[in-house]
Amino acid sequence: MGMITDWPSLAACQNGDPDALFVQGAEQNVAKRICRSCPVRYECLADALDNRIEFGVWGGMTERERRALLRRHPQVASWRKMFEAAMKKNAKDRSGKDKILVTAAG
Repeated sequence: MGMITDWPSLAACQNGDPDALFVQGAEQNVAKRICRSCPVRYECLADALDNRIEFGVWGGMTERERRALLRRHPQVASWRKMFEAAMKKNAKDRSGKDKILVTAAG
């Protein structure tokens, strides 16, 4: 399963106050909580990173956190592709572990 292209329509913040995600200081921690259970958190974060969005909480990260991530990983050309590859690897690793458990139990 890849990442969702039309992610904004599924975002946890879709029906909320958009200004609630563009706050400063301690209020950012409140805004980040909205993202915790969001089904498209990584799509949102990838979009913000790939487009160098400077303001607001996106994908559970503040602008400062995103800038730091971009500085630490300047070699990443596409965060969306990187997240997709990581998701596929994680799914493959999980399916392999499930098979091992079934074999060991069987």
